[in-house]
Amino acid sequence: MHNRQKPYIIGPTGEPLTVDDLPPPETERWVIRRKAEVVAAVRGGLITLEDACSRYKLSVEEFLSWQRAIDKNGLPGLRVTRVQHYRAVESV
Repeated sequence: MHNRQKPYIIGPTGEPLTVDDLPPPETERWVIRRKAEVVAAVRGGLITLEDACSRYKLSVEEFLSWQRAIDKNGLPGLRVTRVQHYRAVESV
């Protein structure tokens, strides 16, 4: 028996993250952690942007908005209720 370890990255919580740990394709409720895991998986090369968009039925624009939210405001930027606040601050 050959023991092969699956590829992994360090996820947004600091724990190892494999493709098997990603949210299921039928995910409908996108909490901060799930969004951050998908962004980390794409950035870390576990899956491609195209795979992520196909798997989760996301537009490229939606995925990129998650990525921008993390870059600008960290994980709290992914809160749906905070998006309008951050947009308002940016336009000032």
